[in-house]
Amino acid sequence: MSRGSAVVVRVRDVCWPFTFELCLLGLVYLLYRTGRLVTIEADRIAHANARAVHAFERLLLLPDEAAIQGLVASSELLRAANVYYVAVHFPVTVAFLLWGFFFRPRVEYRWARNLIISMTAVAVCLHIAFPLAPPRMFPQWGFVDTMSVYGPSAYDGASGAVANQYAAMPSLHVGWALLIALVVTRTAGGWIGRLAILHAVVTLVVVTVTANHWYLDGVVAGALLWLALLVFPLPGVARVPWLQRAT
Repeated sequence: MSRGSAVVVRVRDVCWPFTFELCLLGLVYLLYRTGRLVTIEADRIAHANARAVHAFERLLLLPDEAAIQGLVASSELLRAANVYYVAVHFPVTVAFLLWGFFFRPRVEYRWARNLIISMTAVAVCLHIAFPLAPPRMFPQWGFVDTMSVYGPSAYDGASGAVANQYAAMPSLHVGWALLIALVVTRTAGGWIGRLAILHAVVTLVVVTVTANHWYLDGVVAGALLWLALLVFPLPGVARVPWLQRAT
C-alpha cells in the first residue's frame, strides 16, 4: 500500500466513526430539546413539585440550601459561580468526549459514551414526568436568583432557547460532572483525574450556591449514574448477574 493510500485509510477510519458519533449525540440533543418543549408550560406543576421536594428535604433534616447560599456574601463569588454554571458545563462535557474519542482506547470511549447517553435519556424522561422548579424561583424561602441579580443568566439570549428551567430533577450538571470524574479517574488518573474530581466538587457547590438545584436533584443524578454502570459496567468487568441472564 502506498503512503498516500495509507493516509486515506487512516482518515477514513477516523472520519466515519466520528460522523457516526456526531449523529448519535445529535439525536440525544434533539431528545433534550423535545423535553424542553414538552415542559415549557409546566410552571404550575413544576412549582407544586418543588414545594413537595422542599418539604421532603426538611423531613429528612437536610441543611437548608438557602442557608448554604447565604454563606457566600461576596457578589463577585456569586457571579463567578454563575459563570461556571453557564459557561463550563457543556464545553467541559464536549471536551471530555473529544478527549475520549481521539486520545483514549476506543473501548473506553464507547463505555463513557454509553453512560452519558443512557443517563441523559433517562434524565430527559424524568424531566418530562416530573418537571421541577429550581430553588431560585422561591424568594419566600430565602433564596436569591443569583443569575438575575448578578448575571450572567443561562436563560437569556441564545442559551435561553435551549435551557429548560424546569429540568431541575435530576441535575445533569451534577450527573455529567460525576460521570466525567468517574471515567477520567478510572481510565487516565494522574493530574487530569484530579482535575475531573475538582470539576465535580466545584459543580456540586455551584449548583447549590446559585440556587439552581435542590440536594435531591444531585442525589437522583448520582443514582442514575449508578444504574447506568449496572447496564454498562467498567471495561473488563462483567455485568451484574440479573442483567447477564436478561441478555
